[in-house]
Amino acid sequence: MIYIVLILILVGADQLSKYLIDTTMFEGETLPLITDFFHMTYVKNRGIAFGMFQGKLDIIGIATIAAIVAIACYLYKEKNRLSVIEQMGFVYILAGAIGNMIDRVFRGYVIDMIDFRGIWSYVFNLADVWINIGVIFILIDQLFLKKRRKNEEDK
Repeated sequence: MIYIVLILILVGADQLSKYLIDTTMFEGETLPLITDFFHMTYVKNRGIAFGMFQGKLDIIGIATIAAIVAIACYLYKEKNRLSVIEQMGFVYILAGAIGNMIDRVFRGYVIDMIDFRGIWSYVFNLADVWINIGVIFILIDQLFLKKRRKNEEDK
């Protein structure tokens, strides 16, 4: 139950940020928060990560829905075998996938706005951040914590 609440909070934060950008900025408009480093830039992304597959919403939509269902089923089925860190990773990935899927279904594109032009040439959104945080949680668990648990079991 707590994971459903967390998913709702994360999706809500993502959708609120997109709503604020959509209602206060024009497409292509940029607002420098830290000049030449961090901007809020309104971009309509009709593809997926890094702008790939532009205009292929049917394929992207089907793949995203399949991924959301598969991850949710896996998380539900394996929740007792997964560590809390792994569960959190899947929750964050689900929240990000759902957040971007809502955009694709209701807008026909994903709103991106986070623009670290000082270090990165791509514009992204909170849903993308959630997905990356989820992947980091799972990697930390798999690379460091699982090995520690295994060593403790072997003692």
